[in-house]
Amino acid sequence: MPVLAPAYPIIPPAIISGSVYLFTTESGLEYEVRFARKKNNLLHCSIAFGVLNEEYEGEEYIVVNKGEVFRVMATIVKVVQKYITEHPNLRSFEYSGEPTDKELDNEPSKRMNLYDRYLPQIFGRKWQCKRKGNKMIITKLI
Repeated sequence: MPVLAPAYPIIPPAIISGSVYLFTTESGLEYEVRFARKKNNLLHCSIAFGVLNEEYEGEEYIVVNKGEVFRVMATIVKVVQKYITEHPNLRSFEYSGEPTDKELDNEPSKRMNLYDRYLPQIFGRKWQCKRKGNKMIITKLI
């Protein structure tokens, strides 16, 4: 399990039921962490995050290589933990780690492998994690 670096300051949504959290890194990169409920299952939530800066042309899965990955991941851990605390009735989450152009679609992406290392810190033993390709489904154990 990776040791968490200090998280960046988080800007939560204006209301507790909001779904978008923001933070800015030391290099000035602005990140957004979004939670989206499924229309057919309001107890299931997708997690997505990415860089907002215009210089990256809205490319959500861009690799920025600013040396901030551990603090970014620590911040995402804190955001997801906060969201889970504020929404205790949620039963499942999902996220994906899209492969880069150099990676094959049928292998787990490096992104996915990175994200997976933080799962125990976010969810702990009360959740079950199952990978399906480059998608992870996390279900609360009852």
